[in-house]
Amino acid sequence: MDTIIKAKADSWLNSNIDEESKAAIRALSPDELADSFYKDLEFGTGGLRGVMGVGSNRMNKYTVGTATQGLANYLLKAFPNEEIKVAIAHDSRNNSNYFADITASVFSANGIFVYLFDELRPTPELSYAIRQLGCKSGVVVTASHNPREYNGYKAYWDDGAQVTPPHDKNIITEVNAISSIEEVKFTKDESMVKLINAEVDEPYLQAILDLTLAPEAVQRQADLKIVFSPIHGTGITLVPEVLKRKGFTNVTVVEEQSEPNGDFPTVVYPNPEEREAMTLALNKAAEQDADLVMATDPDADRVGIAAKNNAGEFELLNGNQAATLLIYFLLKKWKENGKIDGNQMIVKTIVTSDLLDKIAESFGVDCPNTLTGFKYIAAVIKELEGKKEFIGGGEESYGYMISDFVRDKDAIASCAMLAEMTAWAKDQGLSVFDLLAEIYEQYDFYLEALVSMTKKGMQGAEEIRQMMIDLREHTPATIAGSKVVKVIDYQSSVEKDLTTGAETPVHLDKSNVLQFFLEDGTKISARPSGTEPKIKFYISVNTPMADKGEFNNTKASLETRIETIKTALNL
Repeated sequence: MDTIIKAKADSWLNSNIDEESKAAIRALSPDELADSFYKDLEFGTGGLRGVMGVGSNRMNKYTVGTATQGLANYLLKAFPNEEIKVAIAHDSRNNSNYFADITASVFSANGIFVYLFDELRPTPELSYAIRQLGCKSGVVVTASHNPREYNGYKAYWDDGAQVTPPHDKNIITEVNAISSIEEVKFTKDESMVKLINAEVDEPYLQAILDLTLAPEAVQRQADLKIVFSPIHGTGITLVPEVLKRKGFTNVTVVEEQSEPNGDFPTVVYPNPEEREAMTLALNKAAEQDADLVMATDPDADRVGIAAKNNAGEFELLNGNQAATLLIYFLLKKWKENGKIDGNQMIVKTIVTSDLLDKIAESFGVDCPNTLTGFKYIAAVIKELEGKKEFIGGGEESYGYMISDFVRDKDAIASCAMLAEMTAWAKDQGLSVFDLLAEIYEQYDFYLEALVSMTKKGMQGAEEIRQMMIDLREHTPATIAGSKVVKVIDYQSSVEKDLTTGAETPVHLDKSNVLQFFLEDGTKISARPSGTEPKIKFYISVNTPMADKGEFNNTKASLETRIETIKTALNL
């Protein structure tokens, strides 16, 4: 490995990269050199993502340029003798506009026409723009909710979804075929780049407004107290505007976090899953006695929410709970509006709450499950286009999609629909938590927890690999006193019934994910992250709840069960 690292570093030093980058390479410590060059950034579940800096394993002009050259090469092969157009957007991170310009330069230098957003825009709008503008591909420069030192690059295909097999692997093949940085065409052709903004904003916003299901409730609850924070990201560009156009008149934006800023000065991590990132919004909500708190991540594809619980305290809802509320509201209104005829579906991922499956079944709606990542949800939509009508979908990591004009998670549309759902509930005298309790009373109380273990660098990657090997080779007979009755290994595509020994194939793409199903209804999933140096454990438990007045006691009981499972697994 040391030889490989040195050879790769030397190849950069002997190339025509700028002198500043060469000096930065020479200044790296041995450990820094290893982390910077021990591998190349690859397209994972979220595309290209890494720490900014010099090296093949870092986000910089040359890795972004090489990735774009590889993508350009593949596009030219995939669409021969056709005009090829792409769209490019970027978020508020440091260097995002610079990387977006590099991307535009390389595409244009390869004879590919570029629509480039002239300032920061949310990721879902990029997805929308691809089909709206007739593009073959698209790129958004973002590292989503990662820490400030990261940046990234998500590649999209002509359906507006992130690239999936075989395109992702083919793009990687093209990128790997580039043997030197000299092969990357960096000289921009200005005639092949067009700046865009409002011509995409307006139809996108209108498409979201057209999703409205309960206009009368929104009108009656127009003064619903909403607090919103973009956490220094792109949500500021469209969320306040879409809420205003929807009819909400009492929206407060958290001023301290309203300005886009790649240093994210008011938070440790710009992640709405973290309570710390939502502290300012929660404080503002307490001041105003708000009905709903919402905060979007830097590229505004994910949204976290909070509302007052039955004790009058503002409580964060996890991604499964928010997805439950959204899907229930969508299906209930679709049914009331006579729009469900058995040809509809919602789509969720395998690590998202199975409560969504139960809700969908009760409304006569299909619920296909996919691997983690919205590109797989989009693939199901594409596969069933014309056969099944997509209503909505989501995943536990705060990503939701309503309708299919965007083929990726969409915090702009989600904020609009979450506000409408809250107004609809309030119109019936219900708070957000009252509505959640009613759902649990009807379908059972499901509670989920996520444990993320960070393992950085080359050594961390090896530790994560070994943890998955150990789980496969030493399947526990019981966990926290409950028998393990089924295991699904998505890497070998096998589902095994541990009681009978029967094995059945899993018809999803191979992925390094393991799931353990317990006799008491518990589901535990282990999955190394495709975008961060982490291994994630998803724990889902459930129990009936006879009366919504038992909400707190039932929740406490399930929380105790989750802690017992964590202890049993040394998490």
